Amino acid sequence: MCGIAGILLAPGAADAKPLKAIAGMTTALRHRGPDGEGFWSDREAGVAFGHRRLAIVDLSEAGHQPMRSASGRYVLTFNGEVYNFRDLRHELESAGHCFRGTSDTEVMLCAIENWGLDAALKRFAGMFAFGLWDRKTRTLHLARDRMGKKPLYVASTRDALVFASELKAINRFPGFRQELDLNAAAAMLSRGWVPDNSCIWQGVFKLPPGSVLSITAADFAGGRSAASLSHHIRQWWSLADVAEKGRREPIAGTDEELTNQLDELLRLAVRERMVADVPLGGFLSGGVDSSAVVALMQAQSQKPVRTFTIAFGEGGFDEAPHAAEVARHLGTDHTELHLSPASARDIIPELPQTWDEPFADESQIPTLLVARLARQHVTVALSGDGGDECFAGYARHLMAARVNRQHGLPLPMRQTLATGIGLLARAARHDLVSKLPLSAHARHALRSDRLDRLARLLSAADEDELYQRLTGSSTENLTHHRPPISINGTAQLDGLLSRLLYDDMVGYLPGDILVKLDRASMANSLEGRCPLLDHRVVEFAWRLPADVMVRHGRGKWILRQLLHRYVPERLIDRPKHGFDVPIAVWLRGPLRIWASDLIADMRLSGDGIFDFTKVETCWRDHMDGRQDHSRDLWAALMFQAWRNEAGRPSAPAKDLSRIFELAGV
Repeated sequence: MCGIAGILLAPGAADAKPLKAIAGMTTALRHRGPDGEGFWSDREAGVAFGHRRLAIVDLSEAGHQPMRSASGRYVLTFNGEVYNFRDLRHELESAGHCFRGTSDTEVMLCAIENWGLDAALKRFAGMFAFGLWDRKTRTLHLARDRMGKKPLYVASTRDALVFASELKAINRFPGFRQELDLNAAAAMLSRGWVPDNSCIWQGVFKLPPGSVLSITAADFAGGRSAASLSHHIRQWWSLADVAEKGRREPIAGTDEELTNQLDELLRLAVRERMVADVPLGGFLSGGVDSSAVVALMQAQSQKPVRTFTIAFGEGGFDEAPHAAEVARHLGTDHTELHLSPASARDIIPELPQTWDEPFADESQIPTLLVARLARQHVTVALSGDGGDECFAGYARHLMAARVNRQHGLPLPMRQTLATGIGLLARAARHDLVSKLPLSAHARHALRSDRLDRLARLLSAADEDELYQRLTGSSTENLTHHRPPISINGTAQLDGLLSRLLYDDMVGYLPGDILVKLDRASMANSLEGRCPLLDHRVVEFAWRLPADVMVRHGRGKWILRQLLHRYVPERLIDRPKHGFDVPIAVWLRGPLRIWASDLIADMRLSGDGIFDFTKVETCWRDHMDGRQDHSRDLWAALMFQAWRNEAGRPSAPAKDLSRIFELAGV
């Protein structure tokens, strides 16, 4: 895992001086690669590459980057891991190729020389983002992995095309101007994250997952906009194609046969991700996804696997005891970190700098802290991310199945049921539910916002309206504008569950989940690996019948069946939590002063980005306990904290006052 940066000058650039900026750009990524730094440039061609190395495989100088191919034709700066590189190496050696070291980077270059770029990409199993310079054709190729696990930002300036793993490196290029993208800001304030097909800065885009951008200097002569470069992008892998084919050609087999196939696939994915020349461990929350990954790690390890988890003090949020039970059963070497509100306060000032773009998934706090904990002991950690998106684990997936069944009832009957649930939601808002003798899980299920949403879903007229309501943001009732988030093509899919899973895979997964893991882990120089998002597992999941994903009112049914082979059902069979954080409570208590200060900054900024009347109403209602506005407030607070860190970026004055209106907050 590493940090990469690069510059390609336009033919009309006055001189090659901008190439010197590669040093500062690369230095900005030191946290992604503290083990070494490398540069390569060709002044005549107007190209420069930078690389920060986190040494994982082949710790010697033979793994140093940027790396040239054996013939000298190609130069590569690469971030990520190709897990099947040993198999590819054996195949290439059988064809007569020789290798200097043992790195996957050298294997990638040999594969590209031998098979061609697109054919090689289709053979790579892993996570990656890279810049490849073809010295023969003077072409720059930028490529990103299938699911978008590794980031790659691209910006076009008057004199150059620049790329990097993070925006902080692009910000170091002297010709780049920071100007706010209003649609991206609106999307962030509405959803809490900037969609993967957007960027908070104008003139910057993220290379789409599963794609390649191939470009020469002449292709952007005259300082063309980033958008004009889109016709140079081609898909080498398409999730839309995978989803459509999977639904057309479902796997036939008994429950046991399908579970056996999944077991074999995941064992391979986990085994490949356990290859490292440095200490390795796993994140363990005690939930289905992380427990399955750790169980398969331990089943294939001769010594106890190192596992790490976060513990909360607040009731109803702490899953650490469950993780500890799973760890004891599997025999892992387990470590807990107890997270207090004070810990949260201490880490909050780091969040804007860590995430570069404004980001407001509150689980970023424990994710950053558990990564920091793990890095004290290991350099690589396997994660359970992706299980919900592949195997239908979110509440909206279960709601889709449940409400879709109830949509067989006449609309008037559903409207009556929705009215009753709405009354229960009102009771919850007035704190009447808290007086009942209910468990913490039951109280969580009877939160007013959850009941309000269920009532709204029940009253949908048809499946299309139900889909729109399920995929809308948490503030959809206030939102006037929702930027599109599909970045990998539009799949033609039948069935509400399939549509929701696809929407999650092209939107929420690369825009939120993978951004959260990448930035949190790399901020601590830790490599995070996701076996559940191996492309072979994803392709298998799309061929599964819907009833092996959602059955008996439970999501991820087939993944649970696999896990029960390794862990007793009693340790896993409980309501889903996720990486929840008691942000609503913290905002009313230990984080109140911090939040109040940021809200004061919003008032004093005078630039019209926020509708301050709405902000104050949300804040007052939340503080008084009339309504839980923690999600909306957290997004606004994180945006303001990011703006403070970024130095109040410029934005077109005529549109500034519309940002908060567009977001609907």
